[in-house]
Amino acid sequence: MDQAFWSYLFVGLSFSAYIGIALWSRAGSTDEFYVAGHDVHPAVNGMATAADWMSAASFLSMAGLIAFLGYGGSVYLMGWTGGYVLLALLLAPYLREFGKFTVPDFVGDRYYSTFARIVAVICALFVSFTYIAGQMKGVGVAFSGFLGIPFEWGIIIGMVIVFFYATLGGMKGVTYTQVVQYCVMIFAYTVPAIFISFIITGNVFPQLGFISNVRGEDVAMLEKLNTTLTDLGFAEYTSTNKSMFDVFAITGALMFGTAGLPHVIIRFFTVRNARAARVSAGWALLFIALLYTTAPAIGAFARLNFISTVNEATYIEGNIDEIDYEAEAEKIREAGGTPVPHWYKDWEKTGLLSYEDKNGDGVMQYRGPNSPDGLANEVDPNRDIFVLANPQIAGLPAWVIGLVVAGGLAAALSTAAGLLMVISSAVSHDICRRTLFPQMNDKTELRVARASAAGAVVAAGLLGLFASQLGFVAQVVAFAFGLAAASLFPIIFLGIFWTRMNKEGAIAAMLTGLITTFAYIFWFKFGGGTPEQYLFGVSPEGIGFVFMFLALGVGIVTALLTSPPPQDIVELVEDIRVPGTRQPHGIADQGMEPMKDASDGPPAASAG
Repeated sequence: MDQAFWSYLFVGLSFSAYIGIALWSRAGSTDEFYVAGHDVHPAVNGMATAADWMSAASFLSMAGLIAFLGYGGSVYLMGWTGGYVLLALLLAPYLREFGKFTVPDFVGDRYYSTFARIVAVICALFVSFTYIAGQMKGVGVAFSGFLGIPFEWGIIIGMVIVFFYATLGGMKGVTYTQVVQYCVMIFAYTVPAIFISFIITGNVFPQLGFISNVRGEDVAMLEKLNTTLTDLGFAEYTSTNKSMFDVFAITGALMFGTAGLPHVIIRFFTVRNARAARVSAGWALLFIALLYTTAPAIGAFARLNFISTVNEATYIEGNIDEIDYEAEAEKIREAGGTPVPHWYKDWEKTGLLSYEDKNGDGVMQYRGPNSPDGLANEVDPNRDIFVLANPQIAGLPAWVIGLVVAGGLAAALSTAAGLLMVISSAVSHDICRRTLFPQMNDKTELRVARASAAGAVVAAGLLGLFASQLGFVAQVVAFAFGLAAASLFPIIFLGIFWTRMNKEGAIAAMLTGLITTFAYIFWFKFGGGTPEQYLFGVSPEGIGFVFMFLALGVGIVTALLTSPPPQDIVELVEDIRVPGTRQPHGIADQGMEPMKDASDGPPAASAG
């Protein structure tokens, strides 16, 4: 049985499981559709949160970035991990204590303003659509790489699957689907890493193999990689070409952006109370650590394997589907050469690998900018392919490759579904129910929520097609983190920890962060800006961190220059910082009481 068989088998089984869960968990109320009835077990929510968090950027792109950026790629690892800890410890329990459906819901009621709610909706939509574009690009990469399906059709198939279980089951269906997706992706990520680590270092634990000696040699794996790269004219793997401040800014944008991501925050609304939110955060951190501690090893192994199999290989012309590869490869071996590997020809047809024979010798020279032999680089790989291609490069069994395909699709679809829930709830709950049509009943709101999710799926697919023109998945996603860091994090943080923060300050802070960050990214990515024009030398990926402080400053100054918030709001903010003391507070009681434990008696009226 070949690779295609195993890929179709694993993908077919996982997709069948997603659809089955959607049918089993069909949402019957808005409470189930938005927050899974506030009744998800902390361990289950932790696993679903991990799947929601580990997107296509984490699964497909992060290891590829680390493979090519070396230590410079670790900003993604540090930023995303640090941000999750920040969110879990600093914000999530208090947001859950507040007792809302969505982030704009929190903003609208904490800042007692419909206009603030609408601005928060705009921020959430900007962040979510930017983020989901990267996920849909990941779906297209996975489909086109292994199933022979064009990039565009891969995105459309992904849209259909997400449409089915997100619109039918809402957050309830998404939650249990994400549990299955986590199991698929963590198995798919770690099994190849164990194989490859054992082949290269003799250690079955990738985290330890990463710092071990090369098998049969008295040299550390990282030292060998450094030597290999410098011999070809690249910088050492253990160095970075970014300035210290830019590295600091990108890490900060990813960290604080994580803490402001609405699709991660909304997961903590699905558990029963603040204590359960803390416990589920701990579970999620454990589940996430399994993947994140493996990524650096995969990146280093992939770079070493790529060079050893591609550099100085003799190229075979033609499409892999139209040539007799084995016959051509045998001719090259008989002549004493090394043929281009079969996996390279497989991936070449996707357009994600390219080769240009600049010196006309028919041999593939992979070189860096400081090549000692003066040869120009002829090989250009897209970094998003390395997690998917790694098992092929290492010559692992076909079933392992099929498993990785299913894992990559699970990663992209799980996060896409979480983002779709944010988008649909922002439209149906925050705009329609809480702003435009306050008399809308629960059944009508549920229909609007499903229609919103359907519209969001179509929009996400179109964005995914557009994202194919942008950089790597992780870099596309990094823009979403910058927007979240600058627009949503300041008002969530100040809304919890500063009672003096008022609606005028919140609106000013959100608009400042959103407009400045979006304008900066647009100018340098689409408007013709050059790196020499970077503000303080900070790239677009890290600018959200800089403008976050600007938004905080504008928000604080505006709040101090305008009227303080009502006393009811001040007392409410003081209550949510002490778990279990949340009490109704006048203006704050308009449908915003916290949920109670079942043991406390009947639950209070929920939001909305």
